[in-house]
Amino acid sequence: MGPAGIGDRVEGVHAVAAALSAGRVTRITVERSRAGRGPVADLLARHIGVPVDLVDDVRPLADTSAPQGLVADCVPIPLVPVADLAGPGAALIAVDHVEDAHNLGAIARSALAAGMTGMVVPDRRTAPLAGAAFKAAAGAFEHLPVARVSSVPDALRRLAGLAVWSVGLDAGGDRSLFGLELLTEPVVIVVGAETGLHRLVRDRVDVLASIPMAAHAESLNASVAAALACFEVQRARTQGSGRGFLRDPAQGPHHPS
Repeated sequence: MGPAGIGDRVEGVHAVAAALSAGRVTRITVERSRAGRGPVADLLARHIGVPVDLVDDVRPLADTSAPQGLVADCVPIPLVPVADLAGPGAALIAVDHVEDAHNLGAIARSALAAGMTGMVVPDRRTAPLAGAAFKAAAGAFEHLPVARVSSVPDALRRLAGLAVWSVGLDAGGDRSLFGLELLTEPVVIVVGAETGLHRLVRDRVDVLASIPMAAHAESLNASVAAALACFEVQRARTQGSGRGFLRDPAQGPHHPS
């Protein structure tokens, strides 16, 4: 069984500041050379009362090579069941084989900024929800509900049963992501690595959509593609538009066997 939560240790000024604001930090370890100056000193001055340990180098405790001089031990953020992410206003992002922690954190940051309501992350073949991802997310995981699942296809099946549509981002998709009216419905956007979605995920989604690009352009980085998708969901919901559903939405999300 996996841990009960995520983010028990974070690093970097923005991630630690966000964890402090959330009241999760139990202890901070700081490099002596940074404790009395710059953003680290400002951070410590605003949060007097949290135990602080001074060391020469925090990198042995860190997940990245550039922790900006501080690491914080924290109370973990609880994960949520995937079913709890469903609902009339669901706007979810799911990742499939995104193995770069910076991309994973950047996706969470974009999702929060665009007003997405949750994130689905598999517990295998994806970057861990640890220090590097939290640093790249710059505090997003403090506010974005996360469900960790054993299987993305199974999670999509469960969400379909709760009236959440699924859109897979894929270069071979037969619909454009932009103007897709389906995005105004409860929806989960699935983004994979640059090689595309796993076959089982492709078979499970309701719609395969592509991001139109100029001729000869290379495939987009996963975090860039996810950011475009998240903000297109926001645009669709605030402005309306679209080309219509692939089929009548009254039929509901599909339930392939």
